[in-house]
Amino acid sequence: MKSLEELKELRDKMQPDDKIRVVVGLATCGIAAGAKPVLEAVKQVIEEKKLTNVRVFQTGCVGLCQYEPIMEVIEPGKDKVTYVKMDADKART
Repeated sequence: MKSLEELKELRDKMQPDDKIRVVVGLATCGIAAGAKPVLEAVKQVIEEKKLTNVRVFQTGCVGLCQYEPIMEVIEPGKDKVTYVKMDADKART
């Protein structure tokens, strides 16, 4: 950052939008539990169905290693839904 304008632009970019966010935990615990196939399955479904209102994100540890792989779905105006012990088949549904 070299100016206040750059910081403001970044802030504006980071504002929530009207898209559904899918967040998959990919810390070491999530990867060891099988989170990568979950992430790939989600991306594949989005591509197959040509969904333009869904964004996929990766995150680090959420502190619930015993429940990995963890996936969160955040729809604007609704409560966040957290899915635990996910696998690729569950992620496709």
